[in-house]
Amino acid sequence: MNARRLFATTGRVLTQIRHDPRTIALLLLVPTLLIGLVAWIFSDTTVFDTIGPAMIALFPFIVMFLVTSIATLRERRTGTLERLLAMPLGRGDFLAGYTLAFGGLAVVQASIAVAFAVWVCGLEISGPIGLLLVVAVMDAVLGTTLGLLASAFARTEFQVVQFMPVIVFPQILLGGIFLPRDQLPDVLRAISDWLPLSHAIDALNDVAAGVADYGPVWVDVAIIAAWAIGAVVLGSLTLRRRTP
Repeated sequence: MNARRLFATTGRVLTQIRHDPRTIALLLLVPTLLIGLVAWIFSDTTVFDTIGPAMIALFPFIVMFLVTSIATLRERRTGTLERLLAMPLGRGDFLAGYTLAFGGLAVVQASIAVAFAVWVCGLEISGPIGLLLVVAVMDAVLGTTLGLLASAFARTEFQVVQFMPVIVFPQILLGGIFLPRDQLPDVLRAISDWLPLSHAIDALNDVAAGVADYGPVWVDVAIIAAWAIGAVVLGSLTLRRRTP
């Protein structure tokens, strides 16, 4: 990869997004509004304090996955990617540039979602807010990179949506939102240990609970980062110039 081409790609993606207010609203506001809706539903109970950290992981992850995968696929379907790769631009530069651009948006998105959940919805956090934000950002970046990976295999926007039951839904079901992971059947618990969203939810729950040792949280962050890097590498190896 070349740094100049990488940052040029990042700037081009951010410029495109800047001229698309609906995408900006989807990225930055929808996760926060959904978190607020969940908090409102459980306003007279203590449920939100239990599931709130998982919601911070869930909604940004899904939104980043959808927006990134569809935006990247559009580059292929319109022939933009084919023209870009005819220039001195590698697949790695392209995907890394997209990751950096949407990663920057993920920082803003996660900051808004965490601030809203804590200071507006009243989510009680016993651990450091900064660490909670780090995990939330890594979770959103994970959604971005998995979206990039899905776009490398999909041919249409509809196929991108079809990847959600394969990539996203199992992680939601086994991530500990509906049932604590230590209560899952042994086989499902073993599978959930390999799913990155499970580690994001575990890390956010640990920070919210204010555990005595944050070492496992940083291990979870490292696992999420490894998945994100692996998705970008695999996506760069499988990305096609154009979708027929």
